[in-house]
Amino acid sequence: MPEMTTVRIAWKVPDSGSPFKCQRIAAAAPSASSVASPNPPPRSSADETAAGHPSSVAICNVHDYQRLARSRLPKPLYEYLASGTDDEQTLSQNVDAFKQYFLRPRVMRPVSSVSTRIELFGRTLHSPVFVSPAGVHALCDPIDGECSAARACARVGTLFGLSQHSTRTIEEVADAVSDTSRAAADAPNLWYQSYILKDRALTLRLIRRAVNRGYRGVFLTVDSARFGYREADARNGWDALPEPHRLVNYDEPENPSSSSSSSAENDGNGGAMDQTYNARDHASWDQNSERMFDTDATWDDVAWLKREGCPNLPLVIKGIMTGEDALLALDAGADGIMVSNHGGRGLDGALSSIDVLPDVVRAVRGAGSRAPILLDGGIRRGSDVVKALALGASAVGVGKPVFFSLAVGGEDAVANMLNMLRRETEACMAICGAASVRDITERLVTRHPSGGPAVPYVRAKL
Repeated sequence: MPEMTTVRIAWKVPDSGSPFKCQRIAAAAPSASSVASPNPPPRSSADETAAGHPSSVAICNVHDYQRLARSRLPKPLYEYLASGTDDEQTLSQNVDAFKQYFLRPRVMRPVSSVSTRIELFGRTLHSPVFVSPAGVHALCDPIDGECSAARACARVGTLFGLSQHSTRTIEEVADAVSDTSRAAADAPNLWYQSYILKDRALTLRLIRRAVNRGYRGVFLTVDSARFGYREADARNGWDALPEPHRLVNYDEPENPSSSSSSSAENDGNGGAMDQTYNARDHASWDQNSERMFDTDATWDDVAWLKREGCPNLPLVIKGIMTGEDALLALDAGADGIMVSNHGGRGLDGALSSIDVLPDVVRAVRGAGSRAPILLDGGIRRGSDVVKALALGASAVGVGKPVFFSLAVGGEDAVANMLNMLRRETEACMAICGAASVRDITERLVTRHPSGGPAVPYVRAKL
């Protein structure tokens, strides 16, 4: 398997309850064996000292991971991970919209002991930040793929969502986090993410494999009847998953006989699926995988999946962008809602996730439901986490930062990134007078009194 360029972490990642300090890591030179391109990016003067030794790079926040990953990854791979669709309006708004909400700190409140812990579907998370399901982690960590991020989540005590389009199998990820020394309450919190395929039998087999291996819940992504067109991928020739990577869950080593009668379109084995998602019929890779999905699915199919696939596990519908659909999801049997626009990689021109959240919260709570409402898209700071919680989110997920952290330092970097967000969240809570997540209410956040800044937000230069 090709060796991936990384920057090795030169420090020990703190446990979930330990303070975090801005650290420095040693930069490594690009490798010609990089996974997505035979030619490494050009070396910069920042890569080495005059004596030829690796320079030191400070990682103090989530943005630093993206900046460093961009300097290390081949351009086609970085742009596949970082880009959005069309004009990338929604991609940028996911992050920028958080700057249009402002905090109302309360003072003279006891905050000597601040806890970021939450309860979600009966499990304790040490932080309200979890890893959203997103595929093909091995593009950034070709040795361990999704296993690295799953182990990082187990270490910091939060939820890990495994994509149906992962590069490590459902079983491999479960094995990677298994630890019989853990107490039951601290057991790894793995969730599986599903799409509704044209091959319904395969859809159920995948979910049942996750159920059988102890996954705690299921995300059902419903916003991908079509993928948005990503021009960066077309320009870079990113029209297939690079060798040797595969969407391994479709390989089905047991080769169940129930798939043998599938039609050619209802691909039931790894080889046929590979010819689907790597068909190169379109200039952008994700368009080639569309033909696997059932584009005529309805809310009745959500009820079917809950009934037949995971009747005893919580089902969260991911990709909800309106209050109306949130209510329909609950009526179909969903146990939770996830506000998400697929990281700005679906419909360009859609609202940011944080701007949609209040509408969904009003609809769900107005109907008398206490179902958890999750959100992903644009979370880059602890203050973003607090704003989302104040607006009604139960927890928030991160996606792109996971890839960039993996590219920089694998499992340790992901654990560190999650701990940074937890530390920032804790500090923001303390300054706002919130000793626990329960103290974060809608009174803590507001729009700007004048309707918003007169000019776009630009970070001050030091």
